[in-house]
Amino acid sequence: MTSRRLCVPEEQEPLAVELVAVVVAVLSGRPRVLTAPPPAPGIPALPAGPLEAGQPSLQAGLRSWVTSQTGRQLGYVEQLYTFADHDRGLDDTRGRRISISYLGLTTDDAPEQARAAQPGASAWHDAYALLPWEDQRGGTRLVDEVIAPQLTHWVGAAGSPADRTARRHRCDLTFGRGGHAWLPDLALQRYELLYEVGLVPEAREAWRLPDDDLVPGEPMIGDHRRILATGLARLRAKIQYRPVVFELMPAAFTLGELQGCVEALAGQALHKQNFRRLVEQQALVEETGSVSSGTGGRPARLYRFRRSVLDERQVAGTKLPALRTR
Repeated sequence: MTSRRLCVPEEQEPLAVELVAVVVAVLSGRPRVLTAPPPAPGIPALPAGPLEAGQPSLQAGLRSWVTSQTGRQLGYVEQLYTFADHDRGLDDTRGRRISISYLGLTTDDAPEQARAAQPGASAWHDAYALLPWEDQRGGTRLVDEVIAPQLTHWVGAAGSPADRTARRHRCDLTFGRGGHAWLPDLALQRYELLYEVGLVPEAREAWRLPDDDLVPGEPMIGDHRRILATGLARLRAKIQYRPVVFELMPAAFTLGELQGCVEALAGQALHKQNFRRLVEQQALVEETGSVSSGTGGRPARLYRFRRSVLDERQVAGTKLPALRTR
């Protein structure tokens, strides 16, 4: 008689599944991200919650968490990315956390005073306070004077000439240096590089640089700033080939307001005439017959999005010039 040894599986590490929302609006010319009441004082967090057995779907679970934590009903939502990296975050929780993220777009019609953050409340947080190097509209001083020298030091610390060459190429491509153009939709790659070099407080303590050497930018709880960078990159890429920017616009708007929204998302200034020419060529908008008197000068014509565009062309070739700068 042959005996068999029973193989007892080793104890598995705890596994948690989290649903995370990157909800974006453009307010006062700045991209804002919706934050939930923070679990840690002073550290903003995206709306998030665990996947529960009673939730009928991932998206339904996400919508439920966003509503319960912020009081908002989500409109446009699409799945973003699933993160399953081991040991990433600011907390000491052992085990692996799988974060299933979604991108949501909305407008916010609340008066300005109602948007002010109250202690323990949800709020609209300036995305460029969290990722300040992503806003290139005011120039490249932060990258030139703060980030680039730190990256140069990291390149020089490589163990071999080949590694130094690879690091230099990666830094140049990611941050638009060495003859490479700045590409707005590389927002995630830029954050990941800063994380790897140890220039953000979320980096693991084993390689994180001293506080005085960290780049400016508010940290977020856990891996939420990485998820925000992913959402920003997706949105910047998507406005080049789909008219999702209109999910962030009011029903009626001026062409100047539309351009300002695209510039805020792209983090770059656009050529005014080129922008308007492409909008007209794409036939994305139509006049409402009314004008706006709040432009500070001559009344500007009001426009609305032609939603029939979605049926006429199935969205093919419908884009805005997010990467065409002045």
